[in-house]
Amino acid sequence: MPTFLRDVHMKRHNLLDTLFRNITRLSAFAVLLLLVAIIVSLIIGSAPSIKAFGFNFLTSTDWDPVTDEYGAFVPIVGTLATSAIALLIAIPVSFGIALFLTELSPRWLRRPLGIAIELLAGIPSIIYGMWGLFVFAPLFADHVQPWLIEELGPLPIFGPLFQGIPMGIGVLTAGIILAIMVIPFIASVMRDVFEVVPTLLKESAYGLGATTWEVMWNVVLPYTKIGVAGGIMLGLGRALGETMAVTFVIGNAHELSASLMMPGNSISSALANEFNEAVGELYTSALIELGLILFLITFIVLSLARYMLYILAKREGSTA
Repeated sequence: MPTFLRDVHMKRHNLLDTLFRNITRLSAFAVLLLLVAIIVSLIIGSAPSIKAFGFNFLTSTDWDPVTDEYGAFVPIVGTLATSAIALLIAIPVSFGIALFLTELSPRWLRRPLGIAIELLAGIPSIIYGMWGLFVFAPLFADHVQPWLIEELGPLPIFGPLFQGIPMGIGVLTAGIILAIMVIPFIASVMRDVFEVVPTLLKESAYGLGATTWEVMWNVVLPYTKIGVAGGIMLGLGRALGETMAVTFVIGNAHELSASLMMPGNSISSALANEFNEAVGELYTSALIELGLILFLITFIVLSLARYMLYILAKREGSTA
């Protein structure tokens, strides 16, 4: 190739490479700018509420649009409680699903079951909410809640969590529906990371006489703990921000109760129910501040998750 053609070719490649770098850099900074813009808009919108209530907004249980008295404590507790219930149910169930699909299921059944689980993740949240309200809640109120109240209600420590009237809807119902929604996400991630474990490691453990449970607990989980933690955090992020399904079944009551059977509220459901009906600057600002709080909760949780993954990776590197 002649020298001048080679120079032209190199200049063209350098130009394209520079253009590609600038486009990717612009895309990355555009995401950061969008994030900053969202935070700034939430802060500006919630400024009247912050000025009127200050830190008391986070600790107050009042929510009265008539007197313009607002507090976020009940929605915050409802958001954290439903998400915690969802994870308590979803993590062991997802682990069992992933274990079955990777170790115990016949080969002909793995693909159909895997596709079915992934399809569950694509169902709109409003469908889960309608199913929870019209199908699950009545069955839960008739067959499960009475037993929980009778058997667990008298217990000294955890008893107050299961006392009340079997209405079907409530914080516990919302947590169960959330668990059903996040199970496909967590199970899919667990299955994918379990499948990347080298077969040699598992076969060596089986050769030494280990059971399936021992292989999963002592070999597979330590090897994939970072990916498993990432899947759990993905499910937690979905649970924290879920709106429609929770709105249908949580009861939407601005009341704080020790019982999980009673109606409650979450930040997302409060926003969905009241934002269109908000009248007045302070009412709208209080709802925007709820959105800001949800943003901060999600940011803090995901940041802690990233830090935990960093610590796990660092320990793994130091051990190696």
